Amino acid sequence: MVGRNQHEDGQKELCGAVKTILGCIGENPSRDGLLDTPARYARALLFFTKGNGDDLASIVNNAVFEEDHHELVLVRNIEIFSMCEHHLVPFTGKMHIGYIPNGRVIGLSKLARIAEMFSRRLQLQERLTKQVALAISETLQPKGVAVIVECRHLCMVMRGVQKTSTTTITSSMMGSLEADAKMGQTFLELVKL
Repeated sequence: MVGRNQHEDGQKELCGAVKTILGCIGENPSRDGLLDTPARYARALLFFTKGNGDDLASIVNNAVFEEDHHELVLVRNIEIFSMCEHHLVPFTGKMHIGYIPNGRVIGLSKLARIAEMFSRRLQLQERLTKQVALAISETLQPKGVAVIVECRHLCMVMRGVQKTSTTTITSSMMGSLEADAKMGQTFLELVKL
């Protein structure tokens, strides 16, 4: 976890860097509309990337329970936002997480918190999808895990190809949800992309 002094030092450094960036793009960081922008942006960036200071054990917080349930558990439409590590602009969308328990279940809100922890970092959508699947696998040792992420990337909307209607879908399937075509299909049908 990031300590308070380290956080404050990082915020001060970010403020200075933002002032430099504003100057580099031809703006005057001392004009009225921009006076507080470096501090606001520094706070925002630290919030957008707060997942860097989180760890899986703290997020799960012992909310794993013995339970004799052997059917699919699915949490759909977990809203996420992240920052593209290539362009430092947001991507937003939804994550769907499913798993087949192996004698243990997790508090449902913890799935959303795990998604948030990995989303609130500089990321690639592909890596984000895999990290969430691996974290659930590590925490529960389930029979199977599946994660699907569907996002809209502002780096594709605002620059480059400038395609405003595109979405990117990534998936990570492990264990029985990968090996058993019927189980994997059940997950996909329940997600209904």
